[in-house]
Amino acid sequence: MRPATLDELVGQDHLLGPGKPLYGAGEAGTLQSLILWGPPGSGKTMTSGVKDLKKIIQEAEQLQRVGKATVLFVDEIHHFNKAQQDNFLPHVERGTLTLIGATTENPSFEVISPLLSRCQVLVLRALSPAEIGKVIDRALQDSERGLGATKLTISEPGRTFLVEQAQGDCRVALNGLEAAAMLAQAQGQKEIGLPHLQEALQKTPLRYDKAGDEHYNVISAFIKSMRGSNPDAALYWMMRMIEAGEDPLFIARRMVIFAAEDIGNADPRALQVAVAAKDAFHFIGLPEGRIPLAQAATYLATAPKSNASYKAMLAAAEDVQQLGALAVPLHLRNAPTSLMKELGYGKDYKYAHNYEDHIVNQEHLPKELLGKRYYTPSDTGYEKQIKERLQFWEERKKEK
Repeated sequence: MRPATLDELVGQDHLLGPGKPLYGAGEAGTLQSLILWGPPGSGKTMTSGVKDLKKIIQEAEQLQRVGKATVLFVDEIHHFNKAQQDNFLPHVERGTLTLIGATTENPSFEVISPLLSRCQVLVLRALSPAEIGKVIDRALQDSERGLGATKLTISEPGRTFLVEQAQGDCRVALNGLEAAAMLAQAQGQKEIGLPHLQEALQKTPLRYDKAGDEHYNVISAFIKSMRGSNPDAALYWMMRMIEAGEDPLFIARRMVIFAAEDIGNADPRALQVAVAAKDAFHFIGLPEGRIPLAQAATYLATAPKSNASYKAMLAAAEDVQQLGALAVPLHLRNAPTSLMKELGYGKDYKYAHNYEDHIVNQEHLPKELLGKRYYTPSDTGYEKQIKERLQFWEERKKEK
């Protein structure tokens, strides 16, 4: 059921629809080198990968001489090391090859900068429930490549369960459908039911819909349990999500946000723990990856809380939106040229390290905001020390 043409591709309308980056590019002959970045099962792979680059380059050069173009598709391009990726560069630059690389990893980290600068990066999205449903229906109806010849149907509860468990991954949906179809046929049944799919996927449905109210209800309960300093409830809601098939990295991302928004400088280590848990899960995967996530959830739930940094951010953002781009005070501007110095750039700037305790009585905000205070530390956790330090600095500035 892998798409043989772009017309068969389900989803990615933000790239393939009218007026979008890939609309008509192939037919018009305007296709440029691309990096397709997206989650598993979102439709990146449409042909086979490369085994012998040198041979392909030679063939491409021969085709170029007679005016024919070569498109080279490289699946999982992040598996190519730096030296191997370097080999693509001269041929992409000369137009010998139009390179299309597919990856599930962030190309900013996994694709070398020179190659990245010569390719357009397109972000593919996980398929929506409706799109996964379309893939399932098409597979059941296609007699040549799918299950059409079996005349099997699927029950509505079974279809709904399969869509939910696929989590936007077409391969999960198709593999689950195929396995469930074999079970139904072995039992002499013409309908693929919920029990067949539960057996095929080795999961039972929990009341949890990634796109529905229950998704938002459970993640809300998880966040509010941590905010309410209840580690037991936080663990329960976290496991509810994981067992229901939620992407654990979604949970990890929410914990990173929570660490900065709800704990902040009351315990600066909270953000480090949350990010480390995210990285640990990415490195380990399921099922052991649940362990660092659990450690992070209990740490965040039991950490001192403060949203002072978050509130300060919102207040500063409001002034930026309302007052626009206020002029940078001259003494804070850099003066790399003599002309800038003549214009007063950097004049009277006080270099903090030249002063006792590294403290200077100097304004750093635009004149329209002189004296403005956004960040007011709480008396909780480490933030209490920050508050005392700021108060001490204010007193010292008055003496200068």
